[in-house]
Amino acid sequence: MAYPEPLAQLIEAFERFPGVGRVTAERLAFHLLRDASGSKLARIIDRALAETRRCSSCANITAQDPCKICSDPARDGSLIAVVEEPRHVEALERAGVFIGHYHVLMGSLNPAEGTELGHLALGHLVDRVRAGGIREVILATDPDSEGEATALAVVEAIESALGDERPTLSRLARGVPAGSALEYLHKGILEDALEGRRAIGKRMKEH
Repeated sequence: MAYPEPLAQLIEAFERFPGVGRVTAERLAFHLLRDASGSKLARIIDRALAETRRCSSCANITAQDPCKICSDPARDGSLIAVVEEPRHVEALERAGVFIGHYHVLMGSLNPAEGTELGHLALGHLVDRVRAGGIREVILATDPDSEGEATALAVVEAIESALGDERPTLSRLARGVPAGSALEYLHKGILEDALEGRRAIGKRMKEH
């Protein structure tokens, strides 16, 4: 027997979520119907949609514009870390290792899945850099094929727009994670570690 239309629409809505198949969508839908928290969740979703927006400066998701990071005078506005998604900003902030500003592309370059350059906040990044005051743009995209393609697109866009007047462009270092064992590492990690190897000797003894 077919599901009632409201339930069928709920299941279809869950199926649109990344990584959610039909079975999981049905499980989530039935859980909401059984659990009294379903109506609370609906209110939370409505509020999130109504009260969140994109920061006009960094394009991150925010409840105020500009966002708290962009409006913080203690942050170094001459440094921009370019990331793919808001969750990457959250990860860096949670680690407490970066004091500059961000630029969120809202995706990565992946034509096979329909993500083209036009879908990314790349033009806005170029405008920010062109406006001046930026001494370094750090490419902090994921170390996978999509992230590499995205980083290359960012470099090409900035170099094409600013030429020799562009700021320093850098990429996050990659290599063997501290505390890991070589036998468990992915081939790509080992390749990056070998390519990024550094000379040691007297300087190492001094440390």
